[in-house]
Amino acid sequence: MAVPLQPHEVVTGRHAEKGGVAPRRTAPRPLPKFPASPTSGGRLAWTVPAVLGVIGGILLGLGIGWGGLAVVVGLLLAWFDARPLLAGAALLGGAAGFGSVRVQAAQPDPMTPWIGAQVTLTGDWDGQFLTLHDPRARLAVAPKPGIPTGRVTLSGRLVRPDSRRIPGGFDQAAWLRSQGGLFLPTPTAVLMAAQVRSSTPENGLRGWFRRGLTVGLGQREAALMQAIELGDRNDIGQEKFAEGYGVRDAFNRAGLAHLMALSGQNVALITGVLIWLLTRAGVPNLWRYLAPALLLVPYLVQLVGFSPSITRAVIMGFAVMIGLAVGRGKPDGLGITAFAALACLLPFPMWLLDVGFQLSFLAVLALLLSGKVAALLPPKWPMWLRLALVATVLAELGTLPIIASTFGQIPLVGLPANLLAGAVMVVLVPLGFLAGLLGPAAILINWLVSIFANMLLLIAETFGRAPVLSWGTVSAAGYVAYALAAGAGVLWLRGRIRAPAALGTVLACMVFTALPPRLNPPCEIVFLDVGQGDATLIRLPGFTALVDAGGSVNSDYDVGERTVLPALRALGVRKLDLLIATHADTDHIEGISGVLRGLPVGEMWVGHLKTDDPVLTAVLLTARERRVPVREVRRGDQLKVSGLTLNVLWPVGNVWSTEDNDNSVAVTLELPTAGGKLWRTAILGDLADPAEALISAGKLDLLKAAHHGSRFSTGQTVLAQTRPEDVLISVGARNTYGHPHPTVLARIQAVRAKVWRTDQMGTVRWPLP
Repeated sequence: MAVPLQPHEVVTGRHAEKGGVAPRRTAPRPLPKFPASPTSGGRLAWTVPAVLGVIGGILLGLGIGWGGLAVVVGLLLAWFDARPLLAGAALLGGAAGFGSVRVQAAQPDPMTPWIGAQVTLTGDWDGQFLTLHDPRARLAVAPKPGIPTGRVTLSGRLVRPDSRRIPGGFDQAAWLRSQGGLFLPTPTAVLMAAQVRSSTPENGLRGWFRRGLTVGLGQREAALMQAIELGDRNDIGQEKFAEGYGVRDAFNRAGLAHLMALSGQNVALITGVLIWLLTRAGVPNLWRYLAPALLLVPYLVQLVGFSPSITRAVIMGFAVMIGLAVGRGKPDGLGITAFAALACLLPFPMWLLDVGFQLSFLAVLALLLSGKVAALLPPKWPMWLRLALVATVLAELGTLPIIASTFGQIPLVGLPANLLAGAVMVVLVPLGFLAGLLGPAAILINWLVSIFANMLLLIAETFGRAPVLSWGTVSAAGYVAYALAAGAGVLWLRGRIRAPAALGTVLACMVFTALPPRLNPPCEIVFLDVGQGDATLIRLPGFTALVDAGGSVNSDYDVGERTVLPALRALGVRKLDLLIATHADTDHIEGISGVLRGLPVGEMWVGHLKTDDPVLTAVLLTARERRVPVREVRRGDQLKVSGLTLNVLWPVGNVWSTEDNDNSVAVTLELPTAGGKLWRTAILGDLADPAEALISAGKLDLLKAAHHGSRFSTGQTVLAQTRPEDVLISVGARNTYGHPHPTVLARIQAVRAKVWRTDQMGTVRWPLP
């Protein structure tokens, strides 16, 4: 008698083939699908709402009110997951984050009594900070001493760090605040004009490891290996492929900057090689994963030190390998990422505002989508190729707004550059790690390290010469638009919305962020704070000009490349129609070379074409290399564009002074106002009295004081002639010249003009009528 099949019963095997009755086998019942409603639960790792709470608590502790939205999002996720305990995790996280940041802020500053004093300090130099043991403190050092890490004695003046004083500039104070934690002193002071009195190279594991990375290698290769294996980028920052073409800049332009920041790639490659060796050796499963996990602890604490990206990578790597060791398999990607963020932010709450932390976690969150995106590519492609392509693109897209806003440029060749560099890093990172472990004996294998290091440098140099997309500072609205576009893309990948809706959202966000600057183009003069120097940007619809670009006397700091160019990019300047070099003083024109290399320039104006000045010669050579036409201007030359009239008042040109200042190019700018009057200003370079009185500038609304407020300029005659309502003084906050001179300030006060100073206000943005 045949037995009828019941639901979920199947006939298999030999009996079925012969027509007989097979033993009953009950297939597992399918799991119920969770509806997208609060009635389902158990899908969300507790770390997700907890870390959202911590983020919200930290922001609230910093006085950022909208940070409470992060806590609210954590509570909403708990409600959708139908697990009340998750709401408790979000609230506890908020309290913990708030308490953590307030405890760190309440830590006393042991260096306060010595601020402003000339001091001699002895401590441990790690290439980034000077660590003192009594009192327990950490200090930044400027300029960074060109000595190996170890025990040092330095002398200099203690000062407070600077905040951001220029668009796109480095906010040293904020960065230093992010480098401390609950158990690590926050650097609160800078040792300026530091001089080395004595130094002893470091010993121990780190010293041994560093010797292994450098022995037998050339200077550039040794600097690269220290950056890749130890995250020490001090030496590589001094290396150049050619004049004005730095190695670090090449890595940035090629989209390879992350290779010199210790991250998950280092952890994955080192532990991956170790796991492969242990597997080949037949080591049991437990120790095959447990040994690499335990190795990560001294690797972080003793060797590379705490930084956001490597700390995140070590925590995630440790958790994954512990799970594999005990047979739990790989943990949930989002949950383990949130766990790593928790472990980072609770002891280091200010890391939340650190660019390295943001880039690291945004990249990891984007990489969680790798599987879904790789499935969209042709299946005949090898999986390793699909994942490599997808990982590079996702990491770049995930970090796009931070990269654009922080660095002012977006690499265009990141995909091919990373594919080639990634293949080299697969060999170079484990090989370099082995060299470090061997110490001085690494000379036996560093010939091979040198080959791969030079391959990586060649890739960076080649792709680093490719053009980049300049970008301005991303506003809050820009971040919101990007989040909406990214959210639409994620929802489409997960099948929650259709492709047209996702594409429409992305296009709408692009249009809404692109329209405002085109509908309301900038119209202003920007007096850039370049320290003791001059750099003035003139912006009108259809016309952009730069007068001087600063410079650094008796220093190898490239103001043009590292200060002026980032500022121009942050302001959204993609080209210059005109560049004026007022005269052959370092603090005015040295930075022009960097600007010429970084942006297209239509024409350059100069006054006295000296042939025996090395700084001016370097500028003219760069202009020739970049095929920028150079024009000598004289009194009476005029340019009319976009409603602006630019008049050259000096030099006359028939007689040259032996003083460069007296040969400065002086110009006036005239713009009609809505009332029909002319708004006028003058930029006088370093003209001294009585030359400045001979130019007959006429009545001015704004006068840019000549020569940074020197007592030999801005005399009574020129003030009486111009009768300005406002006077702008471009001057360094820590200059040794006594600028601006008290007598000059008294003269300005006598004509009842208001003084604006870059040393007090930073960059000054002056709207034009």
